[in-house]
Amino acid sequence: MSYKVEAVPDSYAALGEGPHWDVDRQSLYYVDLESAGINRYDFKQNQVYRAKIEGEIFASFILPVENKPQEFAVGCGLRTVIVQWDGVSAVAKVTRTLFEVQPDLKENRLNDAKTDPNGRFYGGTMADSGDIFTQWKGELYSWQAGGQPNAIRSKVGISNGLAWDVKAKKFYFIDTNNHEVLAYDYNQSTGAVSNPKVIFDLRKIRPEGPLFPDGMTVDTDGNIYVATFNGGTVFKVNPSTGKILLEIKIPTTQITSVAFGGPNLDILYVTTANKFDQPKPAGTTFQVTGLNAKGYAGVNLKI
Repeated sequence: MSYKVEAVPDSYAALGEGPHWDVDRQSLYYVDLESAGINRYDFKQNQVYRAKIEGEIFASFILPVENKPQEFAVGCGLRTVIVQWDGVSAVAKVTRTLFEVQPDLKENRLNDAKTDPNGRFYGGTMADSGDIFTQWKGELYSWQAGGQPNAIRSKVGISNGLAWDVKAKKFYFIDTNNHEVLAYDYNQSTGAVSNPKVIFDLRKIRPEGPLFPDGMTVDTDGNIYVATFNGGTVFKVNPSTGKILLEIKIPTTQITSVAFGGPNLDILYVTTANKFDQPKPAGTTFQVTGLNAKGYAGVNLKI
């Protein structure tokens, strides 16, 4: 298979994360996590618009809110807040807090989060000081409108990639510090997840120096795509067998997350990071075409 990897113009983020394809606006939203930056790549204009969230340190994810075109749920520290942004201006503002988790663990923060196919929130936390790869202070949560955060999993290292396969009735989750992808049984009508099983172990690929799995997505055939933070690679994996179907090479090392997008949902967008002075093009967002696969658009959060 001959796929093509190209840089999205002017897409730099020091810690790019959380790509989310919005069908209505034909735009890719993503964050610059450690500068409270939120970005929108307009597909038709081939242009990135970026904003800083006033008064915040982190923006760990960005999720458009259902029926509120200028409202977004964003992870700021341990709070999931509603941010007002017109998608163009250089400044965005927090208008209220939706919910907070682990309020007593001030050295933790929210990390990756997504909406499930029904518009519920799923996301989790991690330690943000010391050696983050050897701490287990995080948790994984679900939340839905009108309720409180529900802890799904405790003693999480770095709560990361999330994906759903409605046809297979599976929810996939990555705790980076375990070097594994878990598959849960998923009940779409209730949002409940149960019976976690390891379906992909990245230690087996490179035992001499573990690969850190980060963000994740799924295609319409049920394959998962796993970004590797220090591996320069996105693995396309059959979750039933654990077999690697394709290794998508990206021209930088710290691959943070992936999402399908574009008018036909057949472009794989890949966010990257520039931590610890990586050479260019670290921090660029890439688009991968020619994969002969399609994915699912992001789902708006129901609040």
